[in-house]
Amino acid sequence: MSDRDWLALVTTLELSAVTTLVLLILGTPLAWWLARTNSRLAVAVEAVVALPLVLPPTVLGFYMLVALGPRGPIGGTLEALGLPHLAFTFTGLVIASTIYSLPFMVQPLKDAFAAVGSRMTEVAATLRAGPWDRFFTVVVPLARRGFLTAVTLTFAHTVGEFGVVLMVGGNIPGETRVLSIAIYDHAESMDYASAHLLSGGLLAASFLLLLTVYLVNRRYLLVHP
Repeated sequence: MSDRDWLALVTTLELSAVTTLVLLILGTPLAWWLARTNSRLAVAVEAVVALPLVLPPTVLGFYMLVALGPRGPIGGTLEALGLPHLAFTFTGLVIASTIYSLPFMVQPLKDAFAAVGSRMTEVAATLRAGPWDRFFTVVVPLARRGFLTAVTLTFAHTVGEFGVVLMVGGNIPGETRVLSIAIYDHAESMDYASAHLLSGGLLAASFLLLLTVYLVNRRYLLVHP
């Protein structure tokens, strides 16, 4: 691997890790609300959360680029405050990736929270456990498979992003150039050996991540039928 490819690997891992952490913080309360609420707004919120699953990545990337650019509502506001806009920056990539990977975090957590139900938390409440205590000592342990699945899928999905990161981040080595863009560059220049190396590595890593999730879930089901 060349130095540029190593930089792309580091950028990809950093982007995936930060995006996963951000979504874990933001997606957990959202998934909990969706699993517990009876609000009529829940259906609309679920549709918005799932939108990246059906929306072409370039469409989402285009609107994110517009929003984060110097003439957009976010980028323009930042420039008015004397700050740089977020288009073609790592921070912009994190924002775009957070939106694009949102359903991969929220949906598994929502299903896990729904499976927990309310009986155990009600029992904990009778023992004078507070809301935070009930969530972290009762809900989180019971939903740990959902957390594992959500974190793994979010991380793996972010690693494989192309259209969104290309639109929002461009191809700046050490800043926004990720592995998927590096593979595209190698294939476009007919450097198939390098493209094979990076593609094979991503294929193997993705398979191992999914295999780990399925093995852990299968083992859990065998222990807790």
